[in-house]
Amino acid sequence: MLDLYGEFGSGQSRTMGMDNHTSADGKIQPSRNRSDNPSDEQALEIQEGEVLESVLEENDNQQVPENVPQDNAAQARMNNRGGGGGMMDLDNKENPTWVEATIEFNGEIWEHVGIRYKGNSSLKSLWSSGSYKLPFKLDFDEFEEIYPEIENQRFYGFKQLSFSANFQDSSYLREYIAADIFREASVPAAQTAFYAVYIDTGDGPVYYGLYTAVEVVDDTVIETQFEDDSGNVYKPSGSAATFAEGTFNTNSFDKETNIEEADYSDIEALYAALHADTRTTDPEQWRSDLENVFDVDIFLRWLATNTLIQNWDTYGNMSHNYYLYHDPTTNKLVWIPWDNNESLSSTRGRSNSLSLDLSTVSDDWPLISYLIDDDVYRNQYHQYLEEIATSVFNPQRMESIYTDLHNLIADYVEMEQPGYTTTADKTTFENSVEDLIAYTLERYNLAMTFIQTLE
Repeated sequence: MLDLYGEFGSGQSRTMGMDNHTSADGKIQPSRNRSDNPSDEQALEIQEGEVLESVLEENDNQQVPENVPQDNAAQARMNNRGGGGGMMDLDNKENPTWVEATIEFNGEIWEHVGIRYKGNSSLKSLWSSGSYKLPFKLDFDEFEEIYPEIENQRFYGFKQLSFSANFQDSSYLREYIAADIFREASVPAAQTAFYAVYIDTGDGPVYYGLYTAVEVVDDTVIETQFEDDSGNVYKPSGSAATFAEGTFNTNSFDKETNIEEADYSDIEALYAALHADTRTTDPEQWRSDLENVFDVDIFLRWLATNTLIQNWDTYGNMSHNYYLYHDPTTNKLVWIPWDNNESLSSTRGRSNSLSLDLSTVSDDWPLISYLIDDDVYRNQYHQYLEEIATSVFNPQRMESIYTDLHNLIADYVEMEQPGYTTTADKTTFENSVEDLIAYTLERYNLAMTFIQTLE
């Protein structure tokens, strides 16, 4: 982390509500008050679900053997071409190192679990601001080559789990709710759950705050939401992840499965079909060829949902935060959304936000612009927009969901302490439900007005 982001707490950009003090060696240290930490036996339940609590023990002063495989070796950074004023992709391709931890949950213990920090802008910002509430990832059999006794170790069926710190989300709900909305709109997306996390670095458990645990796509998402989980999983990021003409390169398509097989023919086939001359000379043939290699229906459902709820940090604005799965059953690439903490918001102030008619999207984002330029696909997009707005994203329905989930997590957010939180002002959390309700009504009304203009 020092090599990637410099000294902990050295940044000046965001304080994230931390009450910092300077230690004798001049380093910024968040204040700790263990007497304010809730008991790790405490639980909170309501009808809609529960907050789960777990304790992580980091193994101090351990020596990780040199032969431990690293997750996703460093790759060259690629800037995206942008589009319509698009943002540059600043993903750091090098991940922090896996280390060992012991996990305690519901009276059970998992030993030699791999843990590392995760994320890009969120990790950098939180690290620089001195927040200990950093996003992280768990891999329960990462060290099975060293400890054969944990071979295929699982946490209730999960090999890996990703823990989001709910960065830039005063409601703590966006990651959770957006994933549910996508699945209800028939778009495959990760399941999520709230966890109250305690970490023991040697002096006893400390409450590190409320996290959102997210399924990892190449682990259980493809196992539970597809008939066959043996296909290629890609996590695109960088210039080629825009799918702009002439940008293809394998560095932009991280393979999460079948890594030893350097076969990107499925991605290349999508490029070829998307940019074929038949798009303008024979649209019917173009659609047929595209649909042979790409699940266009799921993509249009994602596009309608994503444009309706808004997400400032994914395709159309940024060339990352989605997965592609080559489903062996259909022999098609399937779009899977990822990292939704900046969805359900119109307050980011970016000039290139997506309008409902998508008229501002340039050909630098051809998966959107080419499809919307086609009469058949544009009409299908409009149908999905109306369907999702009136059913899945209905304001009355969403108000109940927002309220119930807010009540579920409220006590755990309130218990977060300076240095272990991603919100500087708890009143923003308290007001977040009203903000979400108002936002949903606004987007719904805009969608209905837009649909009426098409009649």
